[in-house]
Amino acid sequence: MSNSTKDKIIDMADLLFYQQGFEYTSFADIAGKVGISRGNFYHHFKSKDEILKTVVERRLSNTQQMLDNWYKAEASAEGRIKCFINILVKNRAKIKLYGCPVGTLTTELGKLSHPSLRDANKVFTLFKDWLSRQFEMLGKEAVEAEKLAMQLLARSQGAATVASAFQDEHFLYQEVETLNQWLVDVI
Repeated sequence: MSNSTKDKIIDMADLLFYQQGFEYTSFADIAGKVGISRGNFYHHFKSKDEILKTVVERRLSNTQQMLDNWYKAEASAEGRIKCFINILVKNRAKIKLYGCPVGTLTTELGKLSHPSLRDANKVFTLFKDWLSRQFEMLGKEAVEAEKLAMQLLARSQGAATVASAFQDEHFLYQEVETLNQWLVDVI
């Protein structure tokens, strides 16, 4: 967690939105976990929507940083795509319990017809665009690259949802193996 009270609030809100859902997380929940009074909480954020906006911005920033790190760590586009695929196994314990943090938030906001849905979807767009560029680097035309990126996003989200529904971590390992083989087959 970050040092400032505001950063602690954002970190805790992000965690609780993931674990409990946006709708079921209150100011009191966040303030209690951070260990501050509600008055101190309101000093930093006036509404839950304001916190949500900040959480989504943080997720976008963290996702971009992760993608940048994968780009630096892996010399090939194939290796970078494998980083994306293998994140399912890396985060398997959390995914088993709560699903994908991006997928669960966008699904919940969609059900609520929440105005922040468009902003939350920007994380998916970031992944889609990044994956599309990787497939283009592997020689795929732009339309085909985007199609492959969307397929990979859909399959990874499906794996996360099913693993969470059945509380089956082993399923994630199987799906990661299948997705890595799919990648070999499409390139």
